[in-house]
Amino acid sequence: MPETVRVMIADSCEVVREGLRAVLRRRPEISVAAEAASADAAIEGARRSAPDVVVMGVRLGDGSGIEACRAIRERSPDTKVIMFTSCADDDTVMDAILAGASGYMLKTATGDALNDAIVSVAKGGSLLDPIVTSHVLDRLRADGGRREEQVDPLSGQERRVLALVALGKTNKEIAAEIQLSEKTVKNYVSSILNKLRMHRRSEAAAFVARQEAHDQ
Repeated sequence: MPETVRVMIADSCEVVREGLRAVLRRRPEISVAAEAASADAAIEGARRSAPDVVVMGVRLGDGSGIEACRAIRERSPDTKVIMFTSCADDDTVMDAILAGASGYMLKTATGDALNDAIVSVAKGGSLLDPIVTSHVLDRLRADGGRREEQVDPLSGQERRVLALVALGKTNKEIAAEIQLSEKTVKNYVSSILNKLRMHRRSEAAAFVARQEAHDQ
């Protein structure tokens, strides 16, 4: 971890940004490198200031914080993102994780908990708010008990791509890892979702989690 963790705050609400600045000042090893009020500004701000961690709202003025997270992670894999929001919806949580977020904190968290999360993520860790973790696990258990999925067989390469999708890797990161073009990976992901009769990457990740739980 760097001696000083440089943080960018991205939230459409000025009051929230001011509150976060005050909270981050409590820790001498954390500094605010940049701020943004929109998705486009967050993406550009991350490119220009190269923060270690971005603390970002899920819903920004001009778009989705989750899509901004994905764009930031694809351009700068070393930059970590913590989604900071009042939304505990499990689909949103799964989408954030699959977009590359290293943490998901609710705005009910204490300032100390957020600062601890920032330091932990900067060190390479990952963190979910306890309430969020409970929701996601409940969803996986419910889905797992609902039905036994019948799927078309995946090729070996598709299974490899699926495993990386379940780890929250972006298409760009998957392409680099298995030495394919990003477009080819995108085609593989589309084929996988087709064969699994799914529409979202988060559904595929949940499917992998259920399969792994079943195999244990």
